Amino acid sequence: MKFHRFILITLALAAMNIAASFLVCRWDMTGDKRYTLSPAVKQLVRQLDAPLTVEIMLTGDLNAGFNRLRQSTEDMVEELHNVNRHILVNNSVGKNDAINPNDVKGLTPTIIHERQKDGKSVQTTVYPYARLSYKGRSMVVDLLENRRGLSGEENLNHSIENLEYTFAEAIHSLMKTEVERIAFLEGHGELNEREVYDLSLALSKYFQVDRGVIGTEDGVLDDYKAIIVADPKKPFSDTDKYIIDQYIMRGGRVLWLLDGVQFSDEMLSDDGYTPIIPLDIHLNDMLFRYGVRVNPILVQDLQCQMIPMEISAQGQRSGNYQPVPWTYAPLLLTSEVSPITHGVMQVSAMFASCLDMVGGEDGIRKEVLLATSSASRLTSAPAKVDLMDRDMSQERFDEAFVPVAVSLEGQFNSIFAHRLRPDGLRTTASILRQSEQVTRQIVVAAGSIARGEWQQGQPLPLGYDRYTNTQFGNRDFLVNAVLYLTDDAGLIALRQKSFALRLINDQRAHALRIRVQWISILLPLLLLALTGGVVYGVRRKKYCVR
Repeated sequence: MKFHRFILITLALAAMNIAASFLVCRWDMTGDKRYTLSPAVKQLVRQLDAPLTVEIMLTGDLNAGFNRLRQSTEDMVEELHNVNRHILVNNSVGKNDAINPNDVKGLTPTIIHERQKDGKSVQTTVYPYARLSYKGRSMVVDLLENRRGLSGEENLNHSIENLEYTFAEAIHSLMKTEVERIAFLEGHGELNEREVYDLSLALSKYFQVDRGVIGTEDGVLDDYKAIIVADPKKPFSDTDKYIIDQYIMRGGRVLWLLDGVQFSDEMLSDDGYTPIIPLDIHLNDMLFRYGVRVNPILVQDLQCQMIPMEISAQGQRSGNYQPVPWTYAPLLLTSEVSPITHGVMQVSAMFASCLDMVGGEDGIRKEVLLATSSASRLTSAPAKVDLMDRDMSQERFDEAFVPVAVSLEGQFNSIFAHRLRPDGLRTTASILRQSEQVTRQIVVAAGSIARGEWQQGQPLPLGYDRYTNTQFGNRDFLVNAVLYLTDDAGLIALRQKSFALRLINDQRAHALRIRVQWISILLPLLLLALTGGVVYGVRRKKYCVR
């Protein structure tokens, strides 16, 4: 009987081990749910029908921070593997192995400078990348978000927060059989190809980027996932408005980058002042119908950029340029609530206007993306902007958090619902009075945020201020805006995931190092001795013959 019971127990344990190898059951007990995948990612990963291999290149002698990034990456891949067994990890390169130079050819390394306990400075080169391969295609993703102005710990924490989005975006791109197309509109004085070069380059990672004039044929925009209207200066015709409006009614998405006032850069540079007048490009009625209004009002902000300005006194030799604050170049605050702007640095603008959200009962969901600081001022056009106006007294700046960019989502009403079709339009389709499905638009009242600069024949990163050597968040904001507009799978919402940054007090840890080491050595020995003493006492009491 005992033998049969032993066989049954052995078989039961073997069955449990076999079942455990196929059934993975984990509970995420963390407060920020860092080991829980979103439903959108699970649904995306389940669509993989062939092996997807992940090779983590972050190897070598890593410090604690990059070890945490490596471990978080491995945990993320393991979670993805638990959803779909087609996701595999390439284990040919171990955590401590040196990276093969051929594997990282063309990739920019990250240099880590650290100081050891003896005072020596150590330099380590790491490659924070991962290569994903699927059906003969491969893609290298950057695991590290290196944002200027943030500490190394904050950058690593942001990188870990965005791992789920990074992998989901890469998997989504590898699964696509066709490259989606977006377009910059031309024909109304928009920013030219040179001025949006860096933005186009950043967007070309995800889309085929085209440029062109609308023309007179309705439906010419239907092949594009989204269109970008970048800082137009000339009026839109009724034909242009009709084609854009019906494109939106058929589910199209638009990124509007518009100025509310007109000014002269040349006059400001040569004479030190420029008049500002309202800029009417005949879009006010159209945007009002969609739920937003661009006002002919300039915003000033005490939180602003520094610009070089000549401060030589009268009679002195000119050429003495010093950086001074320019309140007409506000540094716009980003919303931490929206996935478009979550974690994005301040956005620099020049001569930005303000927005009003109208039509509260239209069912359109409106969300502020960019706003001024708590010390702002509004100047209605017509007016005059003078470089010598440097009055930054607090009482003048009595406005707060003025909206400059908003997102709109819902089913929009057509401006041509009760209008005649424009003459000269080539179409046979009937007028759509409301968008057929929920769609999206983003309106930014500062066309300058998309304008890039060049230096010595080379394009500067969009949002880079060469005078203060500061990188602002213009490029990240605009790329995220286009990704949001074109995102049907809901992956952009993953950018809102955040983890609490729990930093170690290095000074206190170093001061208590010896004490912790002794506790780590002696405490297990004391527990072992105590356990042994208790066991000995119990056995002696039980078996000792009195």
